[in-house]
Amino acid sequence: MDELRDLYQATILDHNKKPRNFRVIEDAPRIAEGHNPLCGDQLTIYLEIDSDGKVADVAFQGSGCAISTASASLMTELIKGQSLPEIEHEFGRFHDLVTSSIDTPFDTEALGKLAVFSGVREYPMRVKCATLAWHTLREAIANTGATAKTE
Repeated sequence: MDELRDLYQATILDHNKKPRNFRVIEDAPRIAEGHNPLCGDQLTIYLEIDSDGKVADVAFQGSGCAISTASASLMTELIKGQSLPEIEHEFGRFHDLVTSSIDTPFDTEALGKLAVFSGVREYPMRVKCATLAWHTLREAIANTGATAKTE
């Protein structure tokens, strides 16, 4: 289990140091801001959805802790090419993982790379850091102009 935990920590640190899709999409049709007032994490999600209802491109910019940045990075990698119902399903699985009891088993294969956030369950205050990008993505999909908050 220690080897798995070390791998998870290394993945989070890698995505924090070299976040994927960390850029602005000029003239993105859907943009949402996210803010975690407890720790100051802030990010912007840029989203393009194609005519088939799938994510054509997604990116983010912002500043935050390692968990927040890694979550946004992994999320953007995961959702490219996915439909909106598929994204909602992934959100549910991710949210269930990070908010479940530490004793609740989870299927690492089904979660794929998102399994790296299983350790967040041990630190309830970090759940908001891990979920900020996902809540902000939901705001970008809704395209209401509202700011996503984890409070």
